[in-house]
Amino acid sequence: MLLPILRDVCLPILLVTGVGWLADRRLGLNLQTLVRLNLYVFVPVFIFVRLTTSDLSDRVGAQVIGFTLLVIGAMALASWAVARSRRERLSLQLATMFYNSGNWGIPLMTLAFSDLGPVVQVFVLATMNVTTFTIGLFLASSHDGEDGSRPPAWRRLLPVLRQPSLYGIAAALICRRLGNPLEDVVFIWKPLLYLADALVAFALVTLGAQLSQTRPPRIEGALARALLIRLLGGPLTAAGLTLLFGFHGEFAAILILSAASPTAVNTALLAHEFKGDTRFASAAVFYSTLLAAGVVTGLLGAMRGGWLPWAQP
Repeated sequence: MLLPILRDVCLPILLVTGVGWLADRRLGLNLQTLVRLNLYVFVPVFIFVRLTTSDLSDRVGAQVIGFTLLVIGAMALASWAVARSRRERLSLQLATMFYNSGNWGIPLMTLAFSDLGPVVQVFVLATMNVTTFTIGLFLASSHDGEDGSRPPAWRRLLPVLRQPSLYGIAAALICRRLGNPLEDVVFIWKPLLYLADALVAFALVTLGAQLSQTRPPRIEGALARALLIRLLGGPLTAAGLTLLFGFHGEFAAILILSAASPTAVNTALLAHEFKGDTRFASAAVFYSTLLAAGVVTGLLGAMRGGWLPWAQP
């Protein structure tokens, strides 16, 4: 069972990521440009299109959002419990709380659960974007500067207001209430669909370029703790929460598998932007992305094999 899962679910993700890695090695891609295209074009458009066309009711969508917030909170507490200094706590929380629900989670769900997976995952992605560029941004900007100073809270709020995903979510919620009138405006809706459909491939290429430009340290100490919390603590927490929320079958499996995603690439970008521990952040992204393929394969095999009977897809 595990080999078909690795071949049909994880291998396509790794191959397209490998294209990005190879393209960066051969062509020297500009990572900042790729990331900005993701953040300012593809991700907000994807969120807008998928939220406005989602078949999930607002009540179920709100449950998914609440579920995701609880997973994030549990990761924050676990990181706080094992951290040995304030700086390490901030780095651990950035590496564990915010997971790659976009350029890893969306392709994963598209391949593993082609019908329901992307529909549920878009609510996880929307929640992750909001929290990453609000709570995550505040954590990243809380690192002391070289002179020991820390920027005031009002200045740390300014980058939050520049994130288009937040406005994409707000616009999508308004359109849902109005019955999505944009679908009838073909010359607007068609380009939005083209951009939304391009996210999966472009995001994986970006992820490959990010990995190509990462020079990670050895897995030990705080980095090892971060990987354990993110890749094992995440799905274990999610498994318990699915029981608490009363989720069953494929719906529960999707949320558990989503919580096993690697560290979000955006956390490394935030660490770089605000002079945090960029080497630690990049290493967490690098190793968790490589290890997540094995974790996802084993987890999906366990669920399909009935090891988690309430979450058997």
